[in-house]
Amino acid sequence: MHGPGSSGWLLVALCAATGAYCLLRMRSSVEEQRHAAGGEAVMGFGMAAMAVPAAVFTPPSWSWPVYVVVFGATGLRSLWAARAGGHHLHHLVGAAAMVYMAVVMASAPAHAHGHGGSGVPLLTGALLLYFTGYVLLTGVRLIPVAAVAGGGPPAGWGDRPELARACRLSMGIAMLAMLLTL
Repeated sequence: MHGPGSSGWLLVALCAATGAYCLLRMRSSVEEQRHAAGGEAVMGFGMAAMAVPAAVFTPPSWSWPVYVVVFGATGLRSLWAARAGGHHLHHLVGAAAMVYMAVVMASAPAHAHGHGGSGVPLLTGALLLYFTGYVLLTGVRLIPVAAVAGGGPPAGWGDRPELARACRLSMGIAMLAMLLTL
């Protein structure tokens, strides 16, 4: 997560922009979309905070347990919401990955952040495999939505499925980048 400066800042910008758009999506008239957007905003901003290059800011030791609590609560909320189906199981996996990365970062020496060698290789590999599949599937699903031309009134910023999928795709790519640095 605390890798090279330029790629770290690009990751911060991508995740913060995604989080900001998800906040806009929370204004949607569709309740399910508002709830999903809220969880995605938390993920986007949390990922942005975790991706700040260590050369600029080394998080205090108390920040990692805060990440664990915030993303643990997000995961429990996703687990509860998964009863209704939908995108919540992915949110659960994403929250679990964030908890895992926070635990790994808390246990790693300060000089080892972003230099690999931390974490459980099997679990890291399983998360990398999951998010690689998710990114590929989301990318494929994005193509037909973007190719469909208008019909009906234009949707507001919070109700554009292609933008929501693009945000999910960018967060999946960011998660892959963060997991690769473990």
